[in-house]
Amino acid sequence: MNENMSINFTPTNYKLQSVKTGKVFNDKGWMLDAPGETDPTLIRAIYEKTQIDVKPDSWGLYKFADWLPIGRTLKGSSAPMTYKSKGLAKELGLENLWITFSGYWPEKGIKMKTCSFKETESYSVCGRMTPEMDKILVVASAGNTSRAFAQVCSDNNIPLLICVPEDNLSALWFDAPLNDCVKLVSSKTGSDYFDAIHLSNIIAGFDGFVAEGGAKNVARRDGMATTMLSATTTIGQIPDYYFQAVGSGTGAVAAWEANLRLIEDGRFGSTKMKLRVAQNLPFTPIYDAWEIDSRSMLVLDNDVARKQVEEMDAKVLSNRKPPYPIAGGLYDALKDSDGEVLRATNQKAREAGILFQETEGIDIHPAAAVATATLIEAAKNGDIEKDAIIMLNITGGGEEKFKAENKLFYLKPEIIFDIEPDEDEVRRQIDKLF
Repeated sequence: MNENMSINFTPTNYKLQSVKTGKVFNDKGWMLDAPGETDPTLIRAIYEKTQIDVKPDSWGLYKFADWLPIGRTLKGSSAPMTYKSKGLAKELGLENLWITFSGYWPEKGIKMKTCSFKETESYSVCGRMTPEMDKILVVASAGNTSRAFAQVCSDNNIPLLICVPEDNLSALWFDAPLNDCVKLVSSKTGSDYFDAIHLSNIIAGFDGFVAEGGAKNVARRDGMATTMLSATTTIGQIPDYYFQAVGSGTGAVAAWEANLRLIEDGRFGSTKMKLRVAQNLPFTPIYDAWEIDSRSMLVLDNDVARKQVEEMDAKVLSNRKPPYPIAGGLYDALKDSDGEVLRATNQKAREAGILFQETEGIDIHPAAAVATATLIEAAKNGDIEKDAIIMLNITGGGEEKFKAENKLFYLKPEIIFDIEPDEDEVRRQIDKLF
């Protein structure tokens, strides 16, 4: 997309709906929960246009604006790109393998500067914000999400505070210094994504700050759903299988929700796509719960979890409290889609990443390699039909290419907090930043 291009945009018309009760209500600006309801439930956007009108590629991510809960567009976005695989498909003996790629691959026409599908979230979430909100957005992540939000907010002058574990700071690289509207704080070495979320929740409770909301934010999910919209509108029909690595599972929930909208659209068939979501051993809390058909997550010792996260390659998949049990969450998505949760070791994922680069011509992130490893295993074991339409969601790639072509700048934390910080101390320190 031309970053300086001016887009004439009419805000998307939509309402919100409680998944638990079906109650429909108007979005009053930044709603994350259904009003008056106490049972945990996601809320969904119900769009006025039931048939999506995909706009030209020059719109970037906003080519899918009909199904994004936004009131404005921002500069610099790219949409996910889908193409039919030749190299990897031949290697695996698959006739209809389609790859949806989010990352940096100029030769394929995609230039996500943060090299991750988290850009789909950040452009959608920040497009849902209105200038009148006048609050500082608070985002926690293990790396990729914060990098994407930092880039988008810096480019569009949106105040942002990101919380990232100190051990993950190497993920906060950029091709230019960021705008001063973006600030970073960290939880100290030995902490993980869960600890960064805890810190962000404390800060978001202060006056003048607002939590991004994670999976509960309809703009995050529907931004991620553009991967599914890209695949289906490119292929011309809803895929049979969907492969993606998950930490929270929000991307898979988003794909499921998009699947339901596409069925209602009526032009892409009525297939309920089978979700095949993958975790990186040894950290597999979603797999462990799903294997015993438990809607509740199993109890996981904090120290054991941190040790497992330390051992895994794909640290972005290290969510200890995913939106799995909540109504409309990953458990329901897996049940409705005849889903499965798969696992891959670091070694298998590394081998898959090498094979992908050899056969498709681009490097991919460890999380995307985890998904690829489980696809390889499924193809080898005959768990998927050779002629099935398969969508492989490559959630990040081209990072090696981007880093080789650009000088990098790393964002440094303004403050490093204890793993279990004192709330008054956090308030005192944060007050100094803004």
